[in-house]
Amino acid sequence: MRRPMEGVRVLEVAQFTFVPAAGAVLADWGADVIKIEHAERGDGQRGLVRVLGYDATSEGSSFFPIVEGPNRGKRSVGLALEKPSARKAFEELVRRSDVFLTNFLPEARAKLRIEVEDIRAINPDIIYVRGSGFGQRGDEATKGGYDSTAFWARGGSAAGVTPPGADRMIRMPAGAYGDAMGGMTIAGGIAAALYSRATTGEPSVVDVSLLGVGAWATQFTVNMALMNGGPLPVNVQPRHGSRTNPLIGAYLTSDGRWIELSMLQPGRYWTEFCKLAGRGELGTDERFDSTEKLMANAAQAAGIVAELIASRPFEEWVEILSRGEGQWSVVQNAWEVGQDPSLRANGLIASVVDADGVDRELVASPVQFDETPVDLTRAPQFAEHTDEVLRSLGLSDEELIALKIDGAAT
Repeated sequence: MRRPMEGVRVLEVAQFTFVPAAGAVLADWGADVIKIEHAERGDGQRGLVRVLGYDATSEGSSFFPIVEGPNRGKRSVGLALEKPSARKAFEELVRRSDVFLTNFLPEARAKLRIEVEDIRAINPDIIYVRGSGFGQRGDEATKGGYDSTAFWARGGSAAGVTPPGADRMIRMPAGAYGDAMGGMTIAGGIAAALYSRATTGEPSVVDVSLLGVGAWATQFTVNMALMNGGPLPVNVQPRHGSRTNPLIGAYLTSDGRWIELSMLQPGRYWTEFCKLAGRGELGTDERFDSTEKLMANAAQAAGIVAELIASRPFEEWVEILSRGEGQWSVVQNAWEVGQDPSLRANGLIASVVDADGVDRELVASPVQFDETPVDLTRAPQFAEHTDEVLRSLGLSDEELIALKIDGAAT
């Protein structure tokens, strides 16, 4: 199957996850993504050996998930763009690319001569893409940001999940949480820009900020606040269910596992749930025998649901609820997500062979084309493809050696 981005070349001058994740998605879709890493230091993410308190590497192995995830399928070229001797090769790469992708801040872009006007002077048709913390305009255009600051904290998610009066803020549920969503957003923007160029002949400048992605993720409550003309009132949810629906929210089983109910039409599903739980008489209980009564007495009904679910173990509830039509889900940890049968049936946990020849698995990007799972290749080792790529530009061995002696290439 021909992947939709085959024939597209992306030149990436970026590090960490937010913008490189977009390159990984495009590589999943078939693009040839060339990642420029500093000839000496490489992508700063290669140096993160501990993340969220976990060891990010496996002893004796080159497999490095924090690098593999946002960089699979790319080729790595080590170039020190601040060296004048690296400019010729870099400009030839720009000339041969469809997309230029960066998350460098304005000062660094100016210093390295990789601003829009610099790149467009070399290739007027190139699509220029910037990922940032806070956007390209305003007082914070020069300010750096990570997903913990720009996406999670500034974008409203942290406040949305931290209970009133809590003595600590709830942290992101996974490393690079906002970065991963932002990378997918950038990839979609690039796809639209490529379509626009194909139909109009005009290349675009594409901008995506982590703050913008964060606000988009919390848009419902932000839009509500804007409508109300001020902060939303503190809304403490009941321990069980919602104020008008007992079949909403997380309930704890007897063996300490959570099950999330999301049966948005309580009158429709209440009788069925009660029968499945072995308490069919509750369906005709005069407190709950109409939608209006059930909603009015939701707190009592939710307490009963909590007692019922707490009376049986997780696996038993999975079997019971599977017999009904109401919507629900198990609450899974990271390992269980990796084993999820629907993810695996749809090829969204993908195999990849690492640099040591060991079979590994990674989460695939969620978009598929023509019902075909993505075929992943591993992330490059640092500067692994420098010679291959520079030779393809016509550089001789003598020129390569000269670049390396000068510290301009790895």
